[in-house]
Amino acid sequence: MQDDDQLQSLREIRNIMDRSTRFQSLSGLSGIVVGLVALAGAGAVQWYLSVQGMQYAELSRSNLSFTTALYLGVVATVVLMLAAGAAMYFTILKAQKNRQPVWNTQARRLLANICLPLAVGGVFCGALLYHSLGYLVAPATLLFYGLALINGSKYTFVDLHSLGVGEVFLGLVSCFLIDYGLLAWTIGFGLLHIVYGTMMYYKYDSKERGEA
Repeated sequence: MQDDDQLQSLREIRNIMDRSTRFQSLSGLSGIVVGLVALAGAGAVQWYLSVQGMQYAELSRSNLSFTTALYLGVVATVVLMLAAGAAMYFTILKAQKNRQPVWNTQARRLLANICLPLAVGGVFCGALLYHSLGYLVAPATLLFYGLALINGSKYTFVDLHSLGVGEVFLGLVSCFLIDYGLLAWTIGFGLLHIVYGTMMYYKYDSKERGEA
C-alpha cells in the first residue's frame, strides 16, 4: 500500500514538472481545423487545374505561367493565414478555459524552435522558385514543416513528434515521386492533421473538460 502511495506521488510530481516545462495549451481542435483548411486549399488547386485542363504532373515538366503561379501563391497565402489564425484562436481559447497563460517561457521556446526551421524552409522554397524548381516546393514544405514539429515537440506534447515524422516521411517520398506532390501535400497537411487533431482532442481536451 505504501509503495502504491509513493508511486502515485512520483506520478504527480512528474505531471507537475511536465506542466512547468511544456506548453500545454495546444488544442486538438486547431489540428482538425488546420487539416480542413488544407483540404480546402488542395481542392481549390485541383479545381483550378481542372478548369485549365491541366494535371498536377504537368507542373513538374513545364514552366508555370504568371497566372498559375499567382493563383497558387494566393491559395497558399490564404491557407497559411487561415491555418495560423485557427491555431491561435483555439490555443488562446484552451488556455483561457484552463486559466493558463498563453505567452510564457514555454510558449516562447516552442515558437522559437518551430519558427527557425519554417523560416529556413521559406527561404529555401523561394530559392526553388527562383531557379524554376517549383515542383519541389510541395516536398520541401512537408520536409521543413515536419522538422519544425519535431524540433518543437520538446516543448509541448510529445505526440507532435509523431506528426512531424509523418510529414518528413511524406516529404521524402514526394521528392522522388514528383507527380504525386499535391497528393502528398494533401495527405500531410490535410489528413494527418485531422487524424492528429482528433487523437489529441480525445486524449487531452475531452479529458480536461471532464475534469473541469
